[in-house]
Amino acid sequence: MTIFHNARITLTAWYLIIIAMISLCFSVAFYQASTREIDRLINRIQMDQQRSSNQTAPPPPHMMNTPSISDLEQLKERLKITLIIINGVIVATSGVASYFLASRTLKPIKQMVDEQQEFISSASHELRTPIAVLRAEMETSLMEKHITDAQARALIKSNLEEVSSMQYLVNNLLKITKLHNGNHELQLTKKELVLSEILETTFTRLQTLADPKKISISTSVPDIKIIADEESIRELFTIIIDNAIKYSRPSSTIQIKAHQEQHMAHITITDTGIGIPPQDIPHIFERFYRSDKSRSQTEGFGLGLPIAQKIVEQHHGKIFITSKVGKGTTVHIDLPIFHSHS
Repeated sequence: MTIFHNARITLTAWYLIIIAMISLCFSVAFYQASTREIDRLINRIQMDQQRSSNQTAPPPPHMMNTPSISDLEQLKERLKITLIIINGVIVATSGVASYFLASRTLKPIKQMVDEQQEFISSASHELRTPIAVLRAEMETSLMEKHITDAQARALIKSNLEEVSSMQYLVNNLLKITKLHNGNHELQLTKKELVLSEILETTFTRLQTLADPKKISISTSVPDIKIIADEESIRELFTIIIDNAIKYSRPSSTIQIKAHQEQHMAHITITDTGIGIPPQDIPHIFERFYRSDKSRSQTEGFGLGLPIAQKIVEQHHGKIFITSKVGKGTTVHIDLPIFHSHS
């Protein structure tokens, strides 16, 4: 991306200027201090030479091993050249280091911008279909010279379905944005909840979705108490069980199990559906991500699992998925249990 390449070059230049200025100031200070001492030694030698020239006696012993003034002048010149070379090496090395440091500095910003662009692109793509359907249906109806009451009702019903789909998408977009920003955590009201009761009410509500496919739900959940926000946890299990129903084969069984492991409640929700390819599992919690074509034939926008992941993270738990193509999928959820202080 050109904007980040330019930013990287600019940031590298600023890093390099700062390092070069520090190195230059240090070198100048060091050179001045060193040459001051050399000049002081030169003055002392000149004074000793003057005194010795006015006397007939041989020069004192300490003057025999004293360097000459020309040697000291050459030393000053060598010191200057050495400092110039050192500064050149520092600038060259710093240029390379600054380039990589600028890249690392901009990496999270670039990643955030890329995610934002992908988010906008995916949201636009998902909204395009219902809008196109709405427009096509209304344009077709307008071309009809006469429209019956039944046709008008069918049109309104179809349009309402598309509007509901868009409303569902927009609500989920707002929800996942809040969860992603961490603002939702402040609104959580965590309290003692009985896990079996939450799961039972959730799959009872979803039974109407399972009945047409003749899917049964088998549960083995003890009365484990968890500490959680009731509304969020219900939404979490609704998302997971709804997905299990969507992708399960007709006349199959969804198994819901739970047990306590130290300070966490471990819940598994297993279906015997089409499964998820191994290459898709690392991406399954990404927003708008849908697996292969067979899974993409089901309704949805690919926002359910990202929302579920954020809810679990807000409760300081863990969620992951294991799956085998053609055999089914298991969602593993860990949630903190309630500890009584009495």
